[in-house]
Amino acid sequence: MAPSPFVVEWVERLARERPAGGGPRRALDVAAGRGRHTIAIARAGFLAFAVDVRLDALRAAADAAAAARLDVRCWCADLTQHPLPRARFDLVVVARYLQRDLFPALQRAVARGGVVVYETFTTAQRALGVGPTSPDHLLEPGELRARFDGWRVMAYEETREPEAVARIAARRGWGLGTRG
Repeated sequence: MAPSPFVVEWVERLARERPAGGGPRRALDVAAGRGRHTIAIARAGFLAFAVDVRLDALRAAADAAAAARLDVRCWCADLTQHPLPRARFDLVVVARYLQRDLFPALQRAVARGGVVVYETFTTAQRALGVGPTSPDHLLEPGELRARFDGWRVMAYEETREPEAVARIAARRGWGLGTRG
């Protein structure tokens, strides 16, 4: 499966920003699977990290990165058991994955001024007859935007065709906490 055009567009856009400290910028691909977004992140010049619960998928991601001569760090973990580090990443990407109880941890993992790029299915996907159908894996209308209340939303949309997804690119503010 090809990477999401929305994710790739935002990764490339953010890669053009100059880092404040001058050091390498870290990016995390959550539920990375076989690395379709991790590879795009690394190609854009980020220090790329991939996390997934499936070791076989991460091995495939590592192999793909090595074949492309890219440095990717893979981490096999269940994020409900192994928390993400706080304020560590300049970019966090989540695509086609929804685990509502991870939203606070994902937000805390973003460094001040960092960005979350998130894209996943909405309840409108059921009407299309393909893809996930469980309410556990489908966002309600407006839910993704509400999850990033207090963040600077740079892009947001909900689509219904060819698939029903919500997409957001949101920047964490410079204030204390994850809300601003």
